[in-house]
Amino acid sequence: MIYDYKIKDIEGNEIPMDTYKGKVLLIVNTATGCGFTPQYEGLQKLYDKYKDSGFEVLDFPSNQFFEQAPGDNAEISQFCKINFGTTFKTFGKIDVNGENADELYKFLKTEAPKAEEDEASEGLYDKLSKMGFNTKGNDIKWNFTKFLIDRKGNVDARFAPTYEPERLDEAIKDLLEN
Repeated sequence: MIYDYKIKDIEGNEIPMDTYKGKVLLIVNTATGCGFTPQYEGLQKLYDKYKDSGFEVLDFPSNQFFEQAPGDNAEISQFCKINFGTTFKTFGKIDVNGENADELYKFLKTEAPKAEEDEASEGLYDKLSKMGFNTKGNDIKWNFTKFLIDRKGNVDARFAPTYEPERLDEAIKDLLEN
C-alpha cells in the first residue's frame, strides 16, 4: 500500500505517505528543463480546483532523462514557484528507474506497469527508443509520467507524459466523489 512508504521533502526530511491518507493524489515525476515543463501550469490549475476537496499533487523532480532537472532541490522548487506559480508540494529529487529508484516509484511501477497512452505518446516513445531509451517494460519512459491514487491509497491509473494534466480532470473528480 502507498501508505507504507516514506518520501523526502526538499530539506531532506522524511515524510510518511500516510500523511496523505484519505486524499486523492496525483504523483508526477517532473523536470524543469523538459518540453513538458509547461505542464506545471495545468498541474497547478488542477490543484487549485480540487485542493479543498481532498486532492494533492506530489511533485518528484528527477534528473534521469537527459539531465533535464538540474539544480538542487531548493532551486527546482523556486523555479516552479516563480515560473508557474506552483503551490503544491515539491519533494526532493529522486531516481525513478534503475537500481537507485525510489521505493515509492518501484511500488507505483509494479501497481501500474503500463501507462494510459495516446497518439502523441507513440511518437514520443518512438523518438526515445531511437535515442537508446528503454521504452518497454514498466520503467518510467520520460518526465511528467503521472500516477493517480484513490483515497484508499490504491494506484488507480498511470498516464503517459503526453497526457496533459487537464485531461485528468474527470478522473480526479470521479475519485473525489467516491
